[in-house]
Amino acid sequence: MKASLDRSKEDGAATLFISVSNQIRAYSSLPPNFQEKDFYSHLIQSILQVQLVERGHLTSLLAVKPPVVNVNGGLHGGAIAAIAELMSIACARTVVAEDKELFLGELSLSYLSSAPAEAEVVVDASMVRSGRNVTVIAVEFKMKKTSKLIYTGRATFYNMPTAKL
Repeated sequence: MKASLDRSKEDGAATLFISVSNQIRAYSSLPPNFQEKDFYSHLIQSILQVQLVERGHLTSLLAVKPPVVNVNGGLHGGAIAAIAELMSIACARTVVAEDKELFLGELSLSYLSSAPAEAEVVVDASMVRSGRNVTVIAVEFKMKKTSKLIYTGRATFYNMPTAKL
């Protein structure tokens, strides 16, 4: 399967072409606001509300809105991964100095259940281990009403040392 994005010279609109075996199967015009840099970051941050920030711990409330719902009516797996990555980075930054660069070496997720549309999910990120070279963050997604664990993840960051000249 191939996908390509073509921009029109007249109005700057983009058209997404998806083809299978050199046959065009679907295409649609993308609205201009979907073409801006970091569109997905703005989308994910618009559904997260930070509840608590402590050293090594971060809690947010996730509202499952229609833009991040899959065809089955549940929270899309890509949105879960993006949220887990964002929360992991933010949590790691509470313990790792700002002058150190972080490199995401591994992100593993377990999809245990599904969060339905219009549900509220508590996302909790906590530090498992932080050393000189490695920081490990655990992320849990729980339904707000029932506290049922629906997704869990673990991120491993490598702390890049600052150059000393």
